[in-house]
Amino acid sequence: MDRAYSMDLRELAMTRVGQGETCHAVAAALNVAPSSVIKWAQRQRRTGSVEPGKMGGHRRALICGEHRVWVLSMIDGPEHVTLEWLARGLQDRGLKVHPANICRFLHREGKSFKKNRAAGRAEQAEAGPPT
Repeated sequence: MDRAYSMDLRELAMTRVGQGETCHAVAAALNVAPSSVIKWAQRQRRTGSVEPGKMGGHRRALICGEHRVWVLSMIDGPEHVTLEWLARGLQDRGLKVHPANICRFLHREGKSFKKNRAAGRAEQAEAGPPT
């Protein structure tokens, strides 16, 4: 759902429920899901209003501070690391995150796990022909 239903619709639904109609009948008449009318009625009983709650908002970064420094040092280090390896390392350091979160973090930091084809060719040239 992109946005909350209007207050007019919510208040109309609650007026009809208050007059004795069932939530399912009101939902069918107003062309909304029965679960919406049921939740509006519960909210009205609980808070006294059918006003919608807050939607969305900013979520703080999980990988910050010393964890950020550690991940970036591991990425810039000479060893090959994987997202799973970084996730286990962060968990050992007290921060449980999914590898996808690490991927999004690295993307925001401008880092990439893509293989560099030019670097791969240079390593092959140094190693000589396969035996």
